[in-house]
Amino acid sequence: ITPAAMTIVFLGITIGTIMTMSSSNWLMAWIGLELNMLAILPIISKPKTTRASEATTKYFLTQAIASAMMLLSSTINVWQTGSWSILELKNKFSTTIMALSLMMKMGAAPIHFWLPEVLQGTTLQTALLITTWQKIAPVTLMYMISNNIQPAILVSAGILSMIVGGLGGINQTQLRKMMAYSSINNLGWTITIMAFSPNMALMNIFTYIIMTTPIFLMMTNMSTKTLQNLSTTWTTSMTMTLSIALLMLSTSGLPPFTGFMPKMLILNELISQKLTTLATLAI
Repeated sequence: ITPAAMTIVFLGITIGTIMTMSSSNWLMAWIGLELNMLAILPIISKPKTTRASEATTKYFLTQAIASAMMLLSSTINVWQTGSWSILELKNKFSTTIMALSLMMKMGAAPIHFWLPEVLQGTTLQTALLITTWQKIAPVTLMYMISNNIQPAILVSAGILSMIVGGLGGINQTQLRKMMAYSSINNLGWTITIMAFSPNMALMNIFTYIIMTTPIFLMMTNMSTKTLQNLSTTWTTSMTMTLSIALLMLSTSGLPPFTGFMPKMLILNELISQKLTTLATLAI
């Protein structure tokens, strides 16, 4: 891809996300998400391999289905309320479909199946883009409609994402797949608390983005793609290997690292909301 083409692609990704975040209308939000999706496809398919082509197809199909669900949800809501406004999402059926479509766009369980496969089929830089920047727009939309979504739906999907993310990452040797399951697990925390404290959910997702970015950048720098590669980098770059290890511990929410802070606050909020059983399950 030429530099001019790359500039257009990155402009498309940036403008798409900003359009979605700043719109108060479902149609404009949908257009922003579509622009974002179409702009990232050339980046995913950049390596001329079968895996990259497969990853591009999987990403396109899942995002297209999620976008269709978004349109269906907003159209049903317009029939019921006569308004395209994002904050006017009052119909329960529409809200449920919209929540599912946004979860599908983010890669939260139970509609997470595409994320590990897509990340495995692409480069580390693109994996970084999908696990961080691509989540901002759907999370913003979920934040805007969080008051209207039934807490049971968010909590169920959140706990399922925590379980899938936690168990899925155990048996992995590929670092990109491990990071994909880590992303699913973190989304679980974000979605669970979205029902009770949306501001805390935003804090959690942005803390995760700040921690994940250097992990991917260091893995790119050292060209490590598997755990075996990572175990041999100790001899060449001790500082970077140690940094990755500490950042991974932080991402998993181990005290006293940064990643523990949002998890502790979320658990505290769940307990104060008299959801002790839920907090125990989250631990």
